[in-house]
Amino acid sequence: MRSLVTGGGGFLGGAIARRLLERGDAVRSFSRGDYPELLAQGVEAHRGDLADLDAVLRAAQGCDAIFHTAAKAGIWGPYTEFYRANVLGTKNVIEACRRHGVARLVYTSTPSVTFAGRDQDGADESAPHPARFLAHYPKTKAEAERIVLAANSPELATVALRPHLIWGPGDNHLAPRIIERARAGKLRLVGTGGKLVDSVYVDNAADAHVLAVDRLRDDSSALGPAAGKAYFISNGEPRPVADLINGILDAAGLPPVRRTVSPGVAYAVGWMLETVYGALRVKGEPAMTRFLARQLATSHWFDISAARRDLDYRPAVSIEEGMRRLKEYLRRSGARSPS
Repeated sequence: MRSLVTGGGGFLGGAIARRLLERGDAVRSFSRGDYPELLAQGVEAHRGDLADLDAVLRAAQGCDAIFHTAAKAGIWGPYTEFYRANVLGTKNVIEACRRHGVARLVYTSTPSVTFAGRDQDGADESAPHPARFLAHYPKTKAEAERIVLAANSPELATVALRPHLIWGPGDNHLAPRIIERARAGKLRLVGTGGKLVDSVYVDNAADAHVLAVDRLRDDSSALGPAAGKAYFISNGEPRPVADLINGILDAAGLPPVRRTVSPGVAYAVGWMLETVYGALRVKGEPAMTRFLARQLATSHWFDISAARRDLDYRPAVSIEEGMRRLKEYLRRSGARSPS
């Protein structure tokens, strides 16, 4: 199979590309930057912007499947930037599929598209998108998810995967932020840290994407069991948020976080910082927002039985083994603090 991975230079996109190469697929990447390591692995690299339809069309030509992982993530920034990357970019990917006859599209969504500011204990895919979002990222990802699933047809089979808190060696988002804040003395638990959260090791998330593309169509090219559906993806091992954070800190050779802040105070600080950053046009990202405060103060764990049933998804790397691999990676890279 000839596959295009948008965001192939990213954490998840790179893991998907490696999985596809391992099974003998031809892989092409579409990213905004240059990634020599992809070329060294045998990936055909295309550079461009998702909002540029012509660039997306060139990258998609001749492909059998597209893994659309590229997106603008984050808790802060202008709505137009999120819309351009997440909604317009997704529309361009779908248009490229239609023009070039690409038959399979796997879209990387997020569980945040169902987050309404309350606990999610064992939520499954029946959970609706909320009427109101606290951040531009989940709002635009939800809109893009709806567009992808509505595009499902006999000609283009689509699926949306919702991996939660991807981490592991090479992580450039979750673990580095936790480690950086801890080293700066700015890390706090919101509440007691006892709320259960799901996460997913990066190789497991990549496996889910490859399994999904194979289950979009059957041997006769008819639509398969995954077509037109969304799936939560996690390790299936919900743990207290404090355990997850402290596991990452331990891998980095840092002491566990002890200090806490109440959910109410965190929300108030988030509201205040959003107001100040918005009014004064402060560059950068606030240390706290209302969305982040609610995320850190609530439980997020999901029923992944649908992914197990339809995708035959079985997380191969446990959280314990993943933490061991993360610790070794940080040691080799020199990012681990002396014990």
